[in-house]
Amino acid sequence: SISSQWTPSCLNSTAPDCAFPCLPVKIFSLYGIVGDRLNLRWVLSFGMCSSALVVFFFGTLTEWLHFYNKWFYCCLWVVNGLLQSTGWPCVVAVMGNWFGKAGRGFVFGLWSACASVGNILGAFLASCVLKYGYEYAFLVTASVQFAGGVIVFFGLLTSPKEVGLPELGADEDDSVEEDANRPLMGNDDVDDDDRNYSIQATDTDNQPKAIGFFQACCLPGVVLYSLAYACLKLVNYSFFFWLPFYLSNNFGWKEAEADQLSIWYDVGGIIGGTIQGLISDVLQKRAPVLATSLLFAVGSLFGYSRSPNSKPINAVIMAITGFFIGGPSNMISSAISADLGRQDLVKGSSEALATVTGIVDGTGSVGAAVGQYLVSLIQENLGWMWVFYFFILMTSSTILFISPLIVREIKLLLHERRLRMLAE
Repeated sequence: SISSQWTPSCLNSTAPDCAFPCLPVKIFSLYGIVGDRLNLRWVLSFGMCSSALVVFFFGTLTEWLHFYNKWFYCCLWVVNGLLQSTGWPCVVAVMGNWFGKAGRGFVFGLWSACASVGNILGAFLASCVLKYGYEYAFLVTASVQFAGGVIVFFGLLTSPKEVGLPELGADEDDSVEEDANRPLMGNDDVDDDDRNYSIQATDTDNQPKAIGFFQACCLPGVVLYSLAYACLKLVNYSFFFWLPFYLSNNFGWKEAEADQLSIWYDVGGIIGGTIQGLISDVLQKRAPVLATSLLFAVGSLFGYSRSPNSKPINAVIMAITGFFIGGPSNMISSAISADLGRQDLVKGSSEALATVTGIVDGTGSVGAAVGQYLVSLIQENLGWMWVFYFFILMTSSTILFISPLIVREIKLLLHERRLRMLAE
């Protein structure tokens, strides 16, 4: 996020039609599949270092050589998106190796704030060196990412077995402890002795065979959550890319002020993902929490579209909007992806977490990429108000796609409540 944050915002601030080619094209789950077959540390460090080099070529080297070509930029940014797609599936898989079901919503909700923190740090680093030329903004952020890739290569532990620790739940004899590590998406009629497994085992003799792309798509909930995330990521990324331009264009505020104010959307997303993840842990259900947040998101979008020309009021409504949109987005891309990839259907015989996360995140990026193009068309022909109506439609579509899961989990909650009342 640090290295990719600056590029779209600096180009979007000049013209709306620049948005689509500048979006990192992370539309494939290829690296999720690769991550389930190769060492996660290798895949992740390769993606980070390679992406850093592409960012350096894109913004720094081309400026030093005074070489400017639109299609060259587009090709480089597509390559950058493909390389960056190594990141999220692999890091979710690593987190899934270290954390079981107990507290997963809270842990993953808090951890997934790393993307928003990267956005904030990227904007800060870029603004600090922008006075020397925009090429130095690319140079600094690319250097930070390359250094991060080196640190990951030498320092990341992808699973407990790498340091001689047992896999999650391997030595758990207490059924309560075993249940605490059971995936939310699992079937209740499976033996309790086999509830957990490691996504990335280091013992090649016992390492399970990774599942294929179509097998992962057929897992319960994967397609529905992928389609829902395509709609939600469209809205979330539209705020990420377009918010500074919207504030500058609609209210006439300076670009530097608009960039600083847009940080509050990320702040809301950080808080939202953490709190909503905690609530989902308490309820042991994800979909109802998502649905409630997204219903409030519709109202917050409507309210933000009518925000007055006041920076404090705008920042408050922006943070609330980020809470109800960024929070669910973080949950789907992290905790829910981990639930989907650790279902009982693939437990003990297949590796799935990185593949499933790649499918969910890749489908979301398709929606985000198409959305940026649609936003530019709507804004240019109909105005900003219709852009927000479009966001409301996409948020409502997110609820629609997961509605079967919402109904099922609400029924389970009511059934569990009746059982508790009968037991009392």
